[in-house]
This record gives sequence, structure tokens and C-alpha cells, in this order.
Amino acid sequence: MINFYKVLLVTSLCLAMQVFAGTQVNVVGLFNNKALLMINGSGPHSIRAGQTKQGVKLISANSSAATLVIEGKRQVLKMGQAASVGSSRASSGEGVNSPVHLYADTKGHFFGNLTINGASLRYLVDTGATSVAMNSGAAKSANIDYARGKKVRASTANGIVEAYSVTINTLKIGSIVLNNVQAVVLEGASPPVVLLGMSAQNRLVMKRENTTLTLTKKY
Repeated sequence: MINFYKVLLVTSLCLAMQVFAGTQVNVVGLFNNKALLMINGSGPHSIRAGQTKQGVKLISANSSAATLVIEGKRQVLKMGQAASVGSSRASSGEGVNSPVHLYADTKGHFFGNLTINGASLRYLVDTGATSVAMNSGAAKSANIDYARGKKVRASTANGIVEAYSVTINTLKIGSIVLNNVQAVVLEGASPPVVLLGMSAQNRLVMKRENTTLTLTKKY
């Protein structure tokens, strides 16, 4: 039975699969014409509209989202969202399965994006879940034929629900690649984002220091 009650939000700063350096930005505070940003792990930096910090320019901001220019690319990020934009500068230490560094928002939460079978999806790490979990819409986006999976029962905030046990062919968190990951799919829109449960976490070393969480692949 899957337990989703204990949730730890984790942001993945989506690293490029190519061996390139990049600028990593995480929005940790939003105000009228001002934003608090973590840039490449430092900060938070208070930036007003029109200002540039470490190559990141804030175009506009309100309580809902910030519009930024990162490495010449326009990005619209909501509270807690992150972006990693690659540049053409070479970086010798960032290849496939290199460590991924995650940065907390002002509430100490981490969250972001991963890919499942090539489909980009929002996720959070759930230390109380025994398996990766997703809703049926996310499964369809990832081309998972969940209806052919084994039926199981899952415990959620809304009670016990039916789910389908499946195997994810390829799951990527930044530069980390995991294959053949056990997961469950729930019919409907819940959970609203993918829950990264222990079936994935058991294959990672997770080390937190202050506001930084480093993920390293075990095997």
C-alpha cells in the first residue's frame, strides 16, 4: 500500500544532457516588480524589474510569476519553479549521472521537473511513498499503458483508491538516468505532480547541507 502523507518537496534543477555549463535559477520569493532568486546555488538575491544579477535579468514580476532573461532566453517562472539554461561554455565535470544539486525555497521546500520516457513532468520527492506515483494524465503523456498493469490499492489524502503498478523504462532527474523504475498510476488528476517515492530514492544518495540537496546515483 502506498502512503502519500509525508511529503518532502524537492526541486530538480534540470541540467542539460550535453556537456555544457549553464545558469541555474530558482524563484524563492515574488513581489510586485521584485523577485528573490537563487542563482547557481547562491542567494537569495533581491532583484527589481530591469536589474541584472549574475547574467540574469528580471523583466517583470508580480505575486504570481517572474519574467526573466537567462542566457539570452526568456523564461516565465512561478513561485518555487526553477530553470537551468545551458550556455556554450564547456564544463568538464557534468556528464550523464553526475550529481544534481537542488536548492530550497524560503520555506525549505524543493521541487522541479523530471522526464519519464522523454516526457517532461513536474515532480516532488515523497519520503513516505514506497513507489514513484503519478496521475493517469501524466502516465499518458509518458506513453505508459497503465491499464495493463497490476491493480493495487493506494492510501491518499482522499482515502483508499485503486491504482495500477507499472514499470517506467527511463526516468531522468537532471543528468541522472534511472531505468526500470517501479511506479503506480492513479486514475484522475491526483496526485497533481509526480511523487518521487522510494523506488527511485533507494537508487540515490541524498545529502542535504543547509539549503542545498545533492542527489548522486548509487547504481
